[in-house]
Amino acid sequence: MILVKRFFKALVRRKPIEEDAESKSRLVRCLNTFDLTALGVGSTLGLGVYVLAGHVAYKQAGPAVIISFFIAAIASVFAGLCYAEFGARVPKAGSAYIYSYTTVGEFMAFIIGWNLILEYAIGTASVARGYSGYVDALIDNKIAHFFNETLPLPIPGTAGYFDGFAFTLTMVLAVMLAFGVKESTGFTAIFTVVNLYAVFFVIIAGAFRSSLDNWEIPASQVPPGFGKGGFFPYGFQGVMKGAATCFYGFVGFDAIASTGEEAKNPQRSIPLSITISLFLILLAYLGVAGVSTLMAPYWLQGSNAPLTDIFTMHHGWVGSTYIITFGAITSLSTALLGSLFPLPRVLFAMASDGLIPSVFKSTAGAKKTPIFSTIMSGLFAGITAALFSTDELTDMMSIGTLLAYTLVALSVLILRYRCDDPVDSNPAHEKDGNEDNESVNNNTADDDQLVVVSQKPSLMSLLLNLEGFKVPNESTTEVSATIILVISFLCLILDGCLTFLYDEIVAGSIYSLSAIAIIFTFIIILMILLNRQPQTSIPNQTRLVPLLPALPIVSALFNFYLMYNLSKRTWFRFLVWMGFGLSTYFMFSMRNSKGYLKQSYKETEDEESEETNQPVIPVARNEDIHNNHFNNL
Repeated sequence: MILVKRFFKALVRRKPIEEDAESKSRLVRCLNTFDLTALGVGSTLGLGVYVLAGHVAYKQAGPAVIISFFIAAIASVFAGLCYAEFGARVPKAGSAYIYSYTTVGEFMAFIIGWNLILEYAIGTASVARGYSGYVDALIDNKIAHFFNETLPLPIPGTAGYFDGFAFTLTMVLAVMLAFGVKESTGFTAIFTVVNLYAVFFVIIAGAFRSSLDNWEIPASQVPPGFGKGGFFPYGFQGVMKGAATCFYGFVGFDAIASTGEEAKNPQRSIPLSITISLFLILLAYLGVAGVSTLMAPYWLQGSNAPLTDIFTMHHGWVGSTYIITFGAITSLSTALLGSLFPLPRVLFAMASDGLIPSVFKSTAGAKKTPIFSTIMSGLFAGITAALFSTDELTDMMSIGTLLAYTLVALSVLILRYRCDDPVDSNPAHEKDGNEDNESVNNNTADDDQLVVVSQKPSLMSLLLNLEGFKVPNESTTEVSATIILVISFLCLILDGCLTFLYDEIVAGSIYSLSAIAIIFTFIIILMILLNRQPQTSIPNQTRLVPLLPALPIVSALFNFYLMYNLSKRTWFRFLVWMGFGLSTYFMFSMRNSKGYLKQSYKETEDEESEETNQPVIPVARNEDIHNNHFNNL
C-alpha cells in the first residue's frame, strides 16, 4: 500500500515556480523582442504560405479560404495568449513541458515533453524533406536520381532511397545552432525579412490582376466535383474543414516560448513577440489567400506550386517566378531553423530535471549552448528526414502540437485557481488578508477550558464560494481542479459527438441534438461555478489571458475537435511512440528525477526524526492552537 501511495505521489509531484528563475538561468540571455519575433514568423510562415492557401481553396473552402484562415487564427491566438502568460510567469527553457510540470505534475510533464520531442523532430524532418524536394524540382529531379542509384532503400514504409541532401542540410543547421543561438537567430531574421518581402510582392503585384468575378462564379460554370461556385462553393462544412487544415499553418510560434532562459526580458519580450508574429502571419495568409483566389478560379490552384502557376500560366508574369521561388527557399530555411531550434531546449529542460540522462543538459563554450542536445537533435531529425517521405512525416506533426496547446490552455486555468501555499487552509485566515481570527485570540487566555470547533463547509458552499474567499486555499484549489477535470472530460465527449454524430446532427436527430444540448449546458454550468472560485493574485503584466475561464476552455474544445479528426494511422504511430516513452519514464525517469530525490530525502529525514524523538512527550492543549509550536517541558 505504501508503494502504491508513493507511486501516485510521484505522478502528481509538481515543480515549484522559482521566484528568481530569471536570474538562475544556465543559458545566456541574448535574444531581444525582434529576435524572438523573427523566430516566431520564420518558424510558422514556411512553405505553407506558398502552397497551403491554394490547396485549401482547391478542395475544401474555395474563396472562403480567407474565412478559414481567420477562424484558424482565432484558435491560434487563444493558444498564443496561454503560451504568452506562461512564458511571462515561467521564464524557463522547455515551453509546454515546463508549464505542465509546474501545474499538472511530473507524469503529464513527461508525456508533453516526450511528445514535443517527436513533434519538433518530425517538423524538422518534414521541412528538410520538403526543402530537398523543392530544390530537386528546380534541377530536374537530379537529387532523387542520384540517391536512387547510390543509396537505394527498398524497405516498405520508407521513401525508397536515403536522402543525403536532407540529412546533410539538417546536420549543417544543427552545427549552426550549436555554434551560437544569437548567430542562428540573426540568420533567421535576415531570411524572414526576405520571405516577407516575397509575400508582400505577391499580395501587391497580384492585387493589380485581381477580379471579383472569381468570387462570384455561377454554378453552371464550375467543373463537376468542385462545389456550387460563388464565395462558399463547399458550404459551411467546407469552411470548417478548411479551418482545421489552416490551423496547422499557424503551428510554430510556440518556438518563442522555448526561449525563456535566453530572452533578455522574457516577461515583456515573449508575450509581445508572440502577439506580433501571429499578427504578421495572419496578414500574410489573408493577403495571399485573397489575392490568389481573386486572380484565378479556385479549382485551378491544386498544383504543388499554385502561386507560381497563377502568375506565369494565367497572367504571363514569368519573371515573378524567381521572386516567388527565392521567397519559398528562404521560408523553408527559416522554417527548418524554427523547427529544430526548440528541440534541444526541451531536451535540456528534461535533463535538468532528471527525466532523461544528464548528458543532454551539458553546455559548451562561453555562449553556454546545449551542444550535445543540439547535435543529437539534428542527428535524429536528419536520419528521419533521409528515410521517410514528406507525406509520411506530416501525418505525425499535428497531434503533438494540439495536445501541447490543450495542456497549456488547461494549465492556465489550474495555475490561476491554485493556491500558492496550500499548507494553511483555515478559512478564518483566507477570507480576507486583513481580517484576524478574533475567536482564537479571545479564547487563548483559558488553557484548560479551550475547545476548538472546526466546521467543514458544505459541498454547495464550496461550489458557490458562499464563504466569500478572496484568495485560493487548499479547499478552493481542490474544487477548481475537480471542475476543470470534469469540464475537460465533457469537452472530449462533446467533440466526440460533434465528430462521430455529424450526419445525425445535420439531419436533425432529436437524440443527437438533445445529447449535445445537455453536455453543453453542463459545461456552461461548470464554467459559472469555476468563475465563482477565487483566483490567485498575480501582476497585471503577467495576467495575459482574458475572459477566464471561457477562453482556455474554448481553446481546449477546439483542439480536442481537431485531434478527433486525425487519421487512425496517426494515432497508431503516436501510441507506439508513447509506449516507448512510458517505458522510459517508469524504468528510468521516475527514480532519477529531482522531484523523486527530494521526496526520498524528505521521507528519510522524517523517518529519522520519528526515531530520535521517541518517547513522545505530552503537550498541553493550548499549544495546538498556535500552529503546533511546541515548548520543551
